This record gives sequence, structure tokens and C-alpha cells, in this order.
Amino acid sequence: MLFPVSIMVLFMQRYMVVLRRYSLQLLNATLVIPEIQATTRTKGISSKFKSFSYLYDEDHFIHSLSSDVVIVHGLPKDLREARKKIKFPTVSPRNSATPEYYIKEVLPRLVKSKVLGIIVNGGNCLQSILPASLEEFQQLRCRVAFHALRLRPQIRALGSQVVGRLRASGRPYVAYHPGLLRDTLAFHGCAELFQDIHTELIQYRRNQMIKRGTVKEQLTVDSVSRKMAGLCPLMPEEAGLLLQALGYPPTTIIFLAGSETFGGQRMLIPLRAMFANLVDRTSLCSQRELFDLVGSEDPLTSDLPQPPPPKSEKQLIEEWKRAGPRPRPLPPPPARPFYAHEKEGWYGWIGENDTEPEASLIEFRRQAHRLLWDALDYFVSVEADAFFPGFHNDGSGWPDYSSLVMGHRLYQTPSGITYRPDRKIIAALFEEVNDHRYHPPRNWTIAAREHLNRSASVEGIVSSAMLSKPVSFLAHPLPECSCRTPKSPAVQPVKDSNGRSLFGGEVECPDWMARSLAMASARNSEPQNEDYEDELREDGSSQDTQESNTSDSNKSSEQDEEMDPDD
Repeated sequence: MLFPVSIMVLFMQRYMVVLRRYSLQLLNATLVIPEIQATTRTKGISSKFKSFSYLYDEDHFIHSLSSDVVIVHGLPKDLREARKKIKFPTVSPRNSATPEYYIKEVLPRLVKSKVLGIIVNGGNCLQSILPASLEEFQQLRCRVAFHALRLRPQIRALGSQVVGRLRASGRPYVAYHPGLLRDTLAFHGCAELFQDIHTELIQYRRNQMIKRGTVKEQLTVDSVSRKMAGLCPLMPEEAGLLLQALGYPPTTIIFLAGSETFGGQRMLIPLRAMFANLVDRTSLCSQRELFDLVGSEDPLTSDLPQPPPPKSEKQLIEEWKRAGPRPRPLPPPPARPFYAHEKEGWYGWIGENDTEPEASLIEFRRQAHRLLWDALDYFVSVEADAFFPGFHNDGSGWPDYSSLVMGHRLYQTPSGITYRPDRKIIAALFEEVNDHRYHPPRNWTIAAREHLNRSASVEGIVSSAMLSKPVSFLAHPLPECSCRTPKSPAVQPVKDSNGRSLFGGEVECPDWMARSLAMASARNSEPQNEDYEDELREDGSSQDTQESNTSDSNKSSEQDEEMDPDD
């Protein structure tokens, strides 16, 4: 998992031309531990954390990359003072920056100033697919993303506890990320899918993006046509109907991932009505556990309106004497108080002002907390038995949350169930049953089920690679981050129109890895204890029960297929 906005500082200890296997000119510089802008000390986080260590294991990051990059905790004292005075240049590369950009643009400035800051927006500062001659750098990306960037032990420990609690009943769980983020909805013009205040909030953010040049379109667009084109996230209600079409029972445990769901709990009411076991980190963790994850923080002044201080009896008497002649008219009734739920967060200003106020220090702290909750939910989503994204592969080049989870699951557990729905096809399916969504005909259910099952198969991986790989390497880290054993069959490689590999064609695993995999496979295939096997042979009731349960489940599934509410 990468950070959304960060600053990396390159400290130029020495510059040299290194001739390696591919005769490339490489920059030999020292990397200072990156800073995550949402988790710096100025954002009010706990004093026991630095910026990077708020999310990641800093020592593991340095140790795991020690043979590739020289990494230090900070700049020398003299350079640190110069950086505070902003004497060093900074660059902000695009997410599609080429290696030539760093050689021709960044390198001369680094040589001249000795120290250079790189501002990374969206966690991506290099083109997704590199030339074949840079294969070893693509593999370095794999080591950084899936091995070096490891969440700090406290996050992983709490994440493991959450996974254990989700599986305590012996049933698998599905992780679901709605993808309903204000920035996403504003970027793609999905404001009209909401009502009242939420539409105003989305349009205000979209207007800001137009002024900054992020959006090149008009402020008002047809949100319905955008949704039909697959540019808007799936609503939680639609996600629930699709899970029902897949055959998930109402008792399925669904873990709601993500720190922000635009629209609040109201958007989740239909999904919760279909699946009562919809849980998130707040229902699985105690307040103490979440507080320990955040750490002790200095108290901050609340940004909520405070009542005036009470007046003493002497002050009241003095005001009465200065009040003027009597009788006096009654004072106007006091204004209606604004409650905490009306003022808290980024939406409270819309009822009073036309412009969004500057974020307060306590709001910066909330943003840091949301990044921490995203990291915790990321761990739980990667370990889930199945993952269903509400929004992914938007084509903007930004590594969205669901795409990062899907890429990590593809690397770590490629056999796991990860759905990759085509939102354009899904929108067309729902348009067919717009008047009777909760009682669709049988052919609609079969079509939706077949599409989602294909999306979770190799066919879905290849189709997703066509969209995600050219813009985000982490969304589809194959084939660079994988290898095949000598016994495994070779997969026919799939390439894009430019001849770049998207799937298949993995190289053979090194001997040490093949041997370790063979040893692990042998351990897993060892026969069980003979006494335990005898007990199983003597106890035939469990086998009979299993057979009866299987027959019952087959019978019930056949009945479900035959049922049609429209018949």
C-alpha cells in the first residue's frame, strides 16, 4: 500500500555512471525516509511517531532494501537547516514520467544542488510499464510494494485480530469497498446521483478541480450517462443485489472497508437490509484498541461552536442596572443551536457559507486518522476470502484503493476470489430491471452471475489488465512480480497493442525458491496421524452427515434455480 501524497528527499553523496547488466546510466543517490504529508507532526499526530512510521515499519523498510538503495533516517544537520529555509529545489513528476525524465531533468538538478525533494501525488511517479531493458527495476518495484512497505506491527497485529474475529464463526467473509469518495465522484461528474447537500458538496469540489486544471470538462454534466458509461461507482444497494445474484446467503459476513463512505450510513441502509452481518472496524474493535493504534495525542481545541461562558450573579445585576428604562420588550429567542453531528467534518459549512473554510488542526488530525483506518482495512481486505470493489480502474492514473487491494491480492493469493465487475455492463443490466430490481427474472440473475464469475477468473484478470496495467503497475503486478516452477505449465503470454506483456510469460523461479516450494508442498501432502485416521474411519457419522448436507444443499440450489418471482 502506497501513500497518497509524500515527499522523498534524495541526498547526493556521490554521482557515478554504473555499467550494469543492461549498460544503463544509473543514479547512485541516498534516499531519506519519505514523509507522508497527511501524517507529519504539524498534522497533530502522536509525538511517538514520525511521518513514515505512522503507517509503515521504518526499520524493515531500510533493511529490506539495503542491497538496492542506501536509505537514511534523515539529512545531516547542516543540510537539515538548509532544507528548513527552503534552499533546495523540488520536482513533482507526473504519474507517467519516463526514466529519461529522471536522467535528463531530475539528475542535473540533483547534481547541482546535492539535495532534491520529489513530491509524489497519488503514490505514483513513474510510468507503469517499463522497457524490457529495465526489467530489474520493475522487479525492484515488486520488492518495494509487497515486501519493503510493510505496515507497522501494531496495525498488522490488530488487523490479524480483526480477521480472526471475522472467521471465528467458521464462515468465510467478503470484504467490500464502496469507493464512494467525494473526490472520485467530483472528478467523474457523478453529483446528480445524490440529493440535496451531497450534490452541492460534490459540485463544489468539482469546481475546485476545474480551477486547478485537474478536470478539463464543464461543471455540470449528465451523471446518468456517466454512470451508464461505467464511470461512477456502484451504489451499495447495487452491490448487495449483485452479491445476492452470486448466491451469497443473507447471513454472509461482509466487512465494510474504507474510512469514508460519502453519504454516510444512509447509503448503506439497503445493503444492511439484505445482509445483516455488515460490519466494519468500529464494530469489531474496541475504542481502547483503536486508541492504542493512534497513540496518545496532545489535546486540541475543538472546531465545534462553543457556548458562551456562564456569567456570575454580580455581572447579571450590573447588566440589569445598565439595561435602560422599563418596561422593556422581551429579547428575541435564542438561535437554534448547531449540534456536533451538523458541524463535524467537511460537510458542516455548507449550510452557513458559500465557500469551504480552511481545514483546522483537528481536521488535519482526522485526515491522518482516516489514513490509519484505511491501512487497517487494507490489511483485512487483502486477507479476505473474497473481495468485491464498488469502484476500480477509473482510468485517471491514480491508484485507487480497490485497485491496490486487487493488485496485492493478485500477487499474494492469486487463487483467491476477487471480483472485477465491468461497471458499464453492470449499469446496462440494472437498466433492464430498473422497475423490479428486487425481483429480477431468472435470465437476469444468470447473466449477472456469469459476468461476475468470469470477472473472478483468468479471463477477468486479462480483461482487467488491459485497463489497469497501462496506468497503474500496482493494480496488476504480473508478470514482473511472479515466476513459475519448472513443473507448472507455461501460460500463453498476453500483450497489448504496443507489444507490452500484460499477462503470462513468467520466468522460471530460481532454484532456491523452487526447492522451498517443493518442501512446503511435501509438508502439506504428508499423511495425517494414523490414530486420527482410524478415528475418522470408525466415525462414519460425520461422512454420512456431510453427504446428507451436500445432497440437501444441492436440492436447495436446484429449487432456487427453478424459482422465478415473475412466473
